[in-house]
Amino acid sequence: MGIPEPSTSAGRAGLAALLAEPRSAVVALDFDGTLAPIVADPDQARAHPAAVAALEALAPLLGAVVVVTGRPAAVAVEYGGFAGLERFTVLGQYGAERWEAGVLTAPPPPPGVAAVREQLPVLLAESGAPDGTWIEDKGRALAVHTRRTADPQRVLEQLRAPLEQLAAAHGLLVEPGRYVLELRPPGVDKGGALTAFLAERPPGPVLYAGDDLGDLPAYAALEQRRAEGHPAVLVCSSATTGEHPVTELADRADLLVAGPVGVAELLAALAVEL
Repeated sequence: MGIPEPSTSAGRAGLAALLAEPRSAVVALDFDGTLAPIVADPDQARAHPAAVAALEALAPLLGAVVVVTGRPAAVAVEYGGFAGLERFTVLGQYGAERWEAGVLTAPPPPPGVAAVREQLPVLLAESGAPDGTWIEDKGRALAVHTRRTADPQRVLEQLRAPLEQLAAAHGLLVEPGRYVLELRPPGVDKGGALTAFLAERPPGPVLYAGDDLGDLPAYAALEQRRAEGHPAVLVCSSATTGEHPVTELADRADLLVAGPVGVAELLAALAVEL
């Protein structure tokens, strides 16, 4: 299977530059919904085997591969099976943590996270959160999931205001996603993490693939790079069979692929071409 053609001229230029200059190129990837299928229990998420195989073939041919995720970096490495990959970095907790060549660097979480961790169960009970609502503790952030409830979108909207009030009281913000509201420190997002990583390297083409609202800052960072003359390709993963892609992401993407399987096929095709 060949490399799918981006639908935009900027995307086609970015892809051509990546193929022409692979040693200066960076492929950056979200984890959940992009490399790993979305599942009801995030602890059960694992990178698609075809994606890992494609990365094994592709990463040595590039300047770098970086996974940018809200998950703790060590968790993404474990769930992704990434430990043996070459030229490979994981930026966890939106860049607050970094895993590279088996070494993890992670500062302590801000104090507001501990306060929210203590108060969040009581707030959910007082807000009438139904059965199926649950809390994922990410260490430096806490995520409230509604995917398992009978009406995930309604519950998400029901909880948004009280969660925003709790977060603001402790210096945190709320980041929405697919049936999830994440309470985390301000000033950290995938755009900032990706920009800081790219600043360490000589300018070169970048391909970024993501699936959800949290990937929009990374898109914005690469759109800014393109405005400055550096080529890039923006890829949108449709996340899960039967789910529509996030409109805000799909509308800005150069290339739409069918979830983690489509991402894996794209990575494999790049490896074959290179």
